Amino acid sequence: MSKTEEPNARRADVLAIAAHRDDVEQTCGGTLLKAAQRGQRTGILDLTQGEMGTRGTAEDRAREAADAAKILGVQWRRALDIPDGRVENTWDNRMKVAAAIRETRPRVVILPYWKGRHPDHYTASILGYEACFLAGLAKLDPRAKTAVGTDALMAPDSGRDASPTKLPPHRPFKIIYATLYYDIRPTFVVDISDQFEGKFASILAYTSQFSNQEAGKDLFPAHEEIRTRIDAMARFYGMLGGVTHAEPFLQKEVGLVDDLLALPVKSI
Repeated sequence: MSKTEEPNARRADVLAIAAHRDDVEQTCGGTLLKAAQRGQRTGILDLTQGEMGTRGTAEDRAREAADAAKILGVQWRRALDIPDGRVENTWDNRMKVAAAIRETRPRVVILPYWKGRHPDHYTASILGYEACFLAGLAKLDPRAKTAVGTDALMAPDSGRDASPTKLPPHRPFKIIYATLYYDIRPTFVVDISDQFEGKFASILAYTSQFSNQEAGKDLFPAHEEIRTRIDAMARFYGMLGGVTHAEPFLQKEVGLVDDLLALPVKSI
């Protein structure tokens, strides 16, 4: 933190949290780019570094993630050290995510949907939600350790924080779920018609993942098929919202409407 930066300053209006580098680009990259183009601050928290991926290395994916972030206009990006393929909803992992939430202070957090094929994805959803809650507890310091090294409470009756780097509590106003990886009808979609090319470019920044190669050829689409698949998905969700391309999301809360005449999307 710089000397002129306020401790409560928001570093990301929207923070997307996902298990692996390139998950965010695929599920909500267009939405982040749209937010950045509106002047909103965006961030990405990758829980793992991708060391277990069939293709590429963690170092490859770090470079590619930095390139993708530039394409999307992301101002803050970090990868935690949670083991790839072993994302677990443990206390230590919740503290790591809670510390990042306090540091970035987002108003909106985007999480993966809580069901899916990959255990890392659906575990990241529950882990992220619980970390958002814990980040708002004033007596909790995610960066603190007691003598036994297992607790994160402020030191009692010490007159000061347990950690000199303690960040003020923060709880996001809104949590939404990116549903692209799971077949469920979304609550709403975000129009990314003008951002689709940028989203696609951010995905292709991961050359270790999306280039023709022998490793994983039965799991990954051929390079010439990638655009067709991504375009088809974005067009499907765009059709639901009456636009060309869109990304799908779900919210748990009931939506609030003030003016019926301002409701978008035709019924018939």
